[in-house]
Amino acid sequence: MHKVYLLLGGNLGDRTAYLQQARESINEQVGTLTRISKVYETAAWGKTNQPNFLNQVLELQTHLAPEQVLQSINLIEQELGRVRLEHWGARVIDIDILFYDDLVQQTQRLTIPHPQLHLRRFTLLPLAALAPEFEHPALGRSINQLLQECPDELEVWEYVGRDE
Repeated sequence: MHKVYLLLGGNLGDRTAYLQQARESINEQVGTLTRISKVYETAAWGKTNQPNFLNQVLELQTHLAPEQVLQSINLIEQELGRVRLEHWGARVIDIDILFYDDLVQQTQRLTIPHPQLHLRRFTLLPLAALAPEFEHPALGRSINQLLQECPDELEVWEYVGRDE
């Protein structure tokens, strides 16, 4: 079994419903969810003239190889209606692989650990809630250390509302 951390995010439609549907599909098709962070909200990162995002980190156990995980989560995104129109654009759901065990891998289709995770508070904050002492295998620092050093100044707050 392999331990995988995934980041869910979305900023269109019923954001909480899309996160829930993604969690259910991941649990059925990718691996068993073992821990789930709270849901956090933040302003859009990268392309800022769009609605706020909801984000959540999942920890799961899987038998799938990294490429199979990627293939499965891309299929789940498609099933939930994700359309890739522009880089960092608005979307109903986005699922990223953050870590796969302590694997460091770069292929044409997949880079593990996620190459931007240490630069994004909206990723590090929910990840730190689940795995504060997990050491980034390429950077050699814990998630808590990366969060403290993160240059991203976008505010991230716990989501308490309900989408309509």
